[in-house]
Amino acid sequence: MKRKDKNTQLKFWSWNVFAIIAIGLILLNFNTSCKKSNLLSKGNLAFSKDTVVFDTVFTTIGSTTQQLKIYNKESRSVLIEEVQLMGGSNSPYRINLDGLSGTQFSALELEGKDSLFLFVEVTLDPNGGNLPMVVEDSIRFRTNGKDQYIILAAWGQDMYYHYSNLSGDAIDWDTNEGVWPNDKPHLIYGAAFIDEGKTLTIPEKTKIYMHKNSFLYVYKGTLNIEGSLGNEVVIQGDRLEDDYDDVQGQYYGVYFNEAKPSTINYAIIKNGTTGVHIEKDGNNGSTPTVKITNTKIYNHASYGILNFAGGKVEVENSVISNNGYHAFINIAGAGFSFKHCTIAGYSTGQTQLPAMGISDFYKDNQNNFAVDFVGSVENCIIYGNQTSEVALNFDNLGTNTLNFNHCLIKMDTPSADANMYTNIAWNLPPEFKDTQLFDYEINSNSGAIGKGITSSIAVDIKNKPRANPPTVGAYEFE
Repeated sequence: MKRKDKNTQLKFWSWNVFAIIAIGLILLNFNTSCKKSNLLSKGNLAFSKDTVVFDTVFTTIGSTTQQLKIYNKESRSVLIEEVQLMGGSNSPYRINLDGLSGTQFSALELEGKDSLFLFVEVTLDPNGGNLPMVVEDSIRFRTNGKDQYIILAAWGQDMYYHYSNLSGDAIDWDTNEGVWPNDKPHLIYGAAFIDEGKTLTIPEKTKIYMHKNSFLYVYKGTLNIEGSLGNEVVIQGDRLEDDYDDVQGQYYGVYFNEAKPSTINYAIIKNGTTGVHIEKDGNNGSTPTVKITNTKIYNHASYGILNFAGGKVEVENSVISNNGYHAFINIAGAGFSFKHCTIAGYSTGQTQLPAMGISDFYKDNQNNFAVDFVGSVENCIIYGNQTSEVALNFDNLGTNTLNFNHCLIKMDTPSADANMYTNIAWNLPPEFKDTQLFDYEINSNSGAIGKGITSSIAVDIKNKPRANPPTVGAYEFE
C-alpha cells in the first residue's frame, strides 16, 4: 500500500512538472506574442517638419547639414518597419539616421515618448543653365503598414567658378581681367586674382559668393566694382541658409596690394573677416588706391576697412558698421578721406573696439615702422556702443595732418584741440532706426540733422538731394 502511494505521488509530481513546463512555454509564447502584437504601438510617427528645404545650394558645392526629429508620441514603443531615401544611390541627397548612413533602413524600434535625429545633406550637379533649379526627393517611413513622407527640396544654382590652389609648391592661379558676366553668381574658392597690369570690371547686379577663407585679390592691378542704386554688387559668404545671415568671418574679403587706382561703387560687402583690405600704394601719387562710394560694409569679424602700410583710401556716402574690432582702422596708412559716411561700432561680440582707430605706425616681431599720413573726416557720424568711438595712437603727431570737420562724434571727454576738431556735435544721439538690423537711416529726432557743411556731394546714398545745411552721415533725413 505504501509502494502504491509512492508511485502515485511520483506520477503526480511528474505530471505537475510537465504541466508547469507546458504552462511556462505557453506563457513565454504568450508574452512574446504580446510583445510583438499587443505591446507595440499601433500609432504612427510625428516629425519636427514635413519638408527639408535647402536655399540656395551651388552646384558641385555641398550644403550644410540640416536636421529633423522623428517622434514617437505614444507611451508604447513603435516599430519602424522601413526608412527609405526614395532616390536611392542616385539621389543627390545623403541621409544619416541615428548615427547610421545609408539609403535604406529596416526594423528600427523607437521607444515610447522618444525621438530619433535624421540628418540631411545635398550636392547638386551642374545643369548648364542660368536660372535656379529645384531638385526634389523624399524619405519614406513605414510604420504599421502606413507610409509617411518627408519631402526634400533644394534650390540649385549654377555659377561661374573661380578656384586657386594656394597650397604646395605649385600655385594654381585663377587670374581675371575684362568684365565678369552677371547672368549667374560667381563663386570664389581659394582666391580670384587680378594680377599686375590687369583690369577687372564687375558690373551691377553681380553676386559674388566666397567660400571659407577665400578672397578677391588685387595685386598691382585694377578692380572696378560698378553697382548702382537697387542693383548693388553683393559680396558675401557662400552659405545661404538663414542660420548664416549674420555670421561673421565666412571668408576673408577684398584685398588690394600695391593696387592701381580702383573703385567700389554701390556694393554690399558683408559677413567676412576684413571687408576691404588696402596694403601699400601702387605709386599712385595723390590718387587714392581705392575710392569707395555709396557702399555698405558691415558685420565683419575684424575690420570693415583696413588701411595699412602706405595705402590710401577715399570713402563717400558709405556705411561701415557692426564689425568685430574697428569699422575703420588706419595702421601706418598714408592717407584717408571720409565724407558723408556713417562709421558705427555696434558689433555684439566681446572684442568691440572704437569705430575708428588711427595709428601712424606698426610694430611686428622684427620691425618698427611709421608712415606719415594725411587724414580728413567731414560730415560724418562716428558713433557706437563704446564710451568713445575714436581711438588715436601716434608715433609722431607733428608730421601728420588729421582733421574732423562738421561731424557727430561720440567721445566721453570731448577734445579741445581746435586744429583737429572743427564744429563737432559731441555725443548727440544719432537715433539710427535699427543697428542690429544694420539699418542706419535716422529718425526725426536725430542729432545729425542739419549739422553738416555744404560740399560737392549733392545727394546721399539713396540718391536723395542733400539739404542745406545737410544731415551728417550717409543718409539725408527724409
